[in-house]
Amino acid sequence: MRSVRYNCSMKIKTSITLSEDLLQAVDQRVAEFKNRSDLIEVAVRSYLARRSHEEEEARDLSILNRTADRLNREAAEVLDYQVIP
Repeated sequence: MRSVRYNCSMKIKTSITLSEDLLQAVDQRVAEFKNRSDLIEVAVRSYLARRSHEEEEARDLSILNRTADRLNREAAEVLDYQVIP
């Protein structure tokens, strides 16, 4: 499994534009964090981690789908050799 690493010590000031309703939602939750920037950073990190996990799962599923027929044939052959009393 790949690990995503971030340099948390270096902060870069940037400017973003948010819709009014989103900013209101941020402001309703900001008390749980140090400030707006902290909330947005946590939210973006969470989103990026979730997307990375989803992409990894999609790659794994693609591998399974590509090899499913062969694996199913192998399993059927093994079952054919089993003796049931």
